[in-house]
Amino acid sequence: MIVGGVAGGMSAATRLRRVDEDRPIVVFERGEHVSFANCGLPYHVGGVIEEREDLLLTSPPELERRFGIEVRTRHEVVSIDRDRRVVTVRDIEADQEFEQAYDALVLATGASPVRPPLPGIERALSLRDVADLDRIVALLDSGEIRTAAVLGGGFIGVELAENLVHRGLSVSLVELADQVLPPLDPEMAAIVEQRLSDHGVALHIGTGAARITDDAVILDDGSTVPADVVFAAIGVSPESRLARDAGLELGPRGGIVVDDAQRTSDPHIYAVGDAALKRDALDGEPAMVALAQTANRHGRLVADAIVGRPVKAQPVLGTAVVGVFGLTVATVGWSEKRLRAAGRKYRAIHTHPNSHAGYYPGAERMDLKLLVDPDTDAILGAQGVGASGVDKRIDVIATAMRGELTASDLGDLELAYAPQFGSAKDPVNMLGLIADNLAAGKAETIQWHEVEERVSAGATLVDVRTDAEVARGAIPGSLHISLDELRVRHQELPAGPLVVYCAAGQRGHTAARMLTQHGHDAVNLDGGYLTWAQGNRLAGPLSA
Repeated sequence: MIVGGVAGGMSAATRLRRVDEDRPIVVFERGEHVSFANCGLPYHVGGVIEEREDLLLTSPPELERRFGIEVRTRHEVVSIDRDRRVVTVRDIEADQEFEQAYDALVLATGASPVRPPLPGIERALSLRDVADLDRIVALLDSGEIRTAAVLGGGFIGVELAENLVHRGLSVSLVELADQVLPPLDPEMAAIVEQRLSDHGVALHIGTGAARITDDAVILDDGSTVPADVVFAAIGVSPESRLARDAGLELGPRGGIVVDDAQRTSDPHIYAVGDAALKRDALDGEPAMVALAQTANRHGRLVADAIVGRPVKAQPVLGTAVVGVFGLTVATVGWSEKRLRAAGRKYRAIHTHPNSHAGYYPGAERMDLKLLVDPDTDAILGAQGVGASGVDKRIDVIATAMRGELTASDLGDLELAYAPQFGSAKDPVNMLGLIADNLAAGKAETIQWHEVEERVSAGATLVDVRTDAEVARGAIPGSLHISLDELRVRHQELPAGPLVVYCAAGQRGHTAARMLTQHGHDAVNLDGGYLTWAQGNRLAGPLSA
């Protein structure tokens, strides 16, 4: 018996049938649709996915015909009797309850939107399923909606904001944190914020909603955001009431505790998807990761566990991607701010390569960040923002992390190359080569947020870019000597520590190596002026 459909539940059901033709399988789904493309819902709101039916992946009759699976929609499992191995089910349409026995029970109950106790929160809409989608589309089709406020700047909030703009609405995005997309570090999120602003989204960052009125949202800072419609995209919490009431072990945030076979504290009950806790790949601690790809993997794994196949759920890396007005934004592993908060040592590497060979038409800048353990050279995380090619690079790094390759190993990966697809030294290779230089002591870098401290301690900033680049912007207080002049003019530099920088870091590395071998105390600014400008929210370089 499976409680809940969509990614985890239906993956478990169909895999189970493929490995066991004779076992009776029944699925109870509270909603009207058992299998739909949850991640595509915002794009039907915006009209990018034009046909609603394209989001409906299969139906109960199709599942019965193809797989012999009994699917009952509009049936809610309301309680579990573990001793008797039966559940109580409510037929929502008939408003009647009945009991059904199980041998193995899979909880795929998902997660529900967080609804903070704000005055007027009942006005806020959430986008969780097809029923929510239908209500939202009908409202927008009424022609009475001109302004929208989205509460929450995470992945779903950003997707909603973009698609509401596509619908012609004036959109405000409210985020309590000091940046959008919390899995990113601030200098990477700054690029996304600039893209949102460039497309007309009014950003209200660092402030939350205090109350919701009939036509506006009043913020904590006292400002008013016009809103004919309000969307709550503040986050999700696991739908674990069934498990809790049945006495199953839960984590501190309500996630269902499972072992490596997704088995709960009851050996006859399993849990998958957003309701179940995962194990973090970096520290082994329980983690809440609400991702469809993970739910699909674990649904398949549970089916194998039920029929007795030895299985082991891999720890999660949290690999995720989102599109924002033509930008691709992707992340894997831990961010720098999370590493700092945990007190874990790390080394950060920023690059700003082209998506493919610069001489081939259409090359666009990417912004990549790699986080590395300075003692073991293990990859701790990566982030990328850019118009194209970002997902490919993050996927390569995620695969390297799963295979336990070191950061330096990235430099020797054999990746597909042609000028319209990449560079002879792919951006992933370049991250690895930089990591190798740092690990071998052939380079020393500082981060954008360390510049002020270094200067205060007496370091001199040396800008080795061209005159034209400097004219477009420079770090205040810098001494300018271009790289091509530096070899003959280095004696003009003052004694004491030097922080060298270029646009993206490569020329700065050459300059720092040259100066060091000429007796200077020189370090390179990681990621150069572009990273420093992003971290300091300077608009020009963000979209260069």
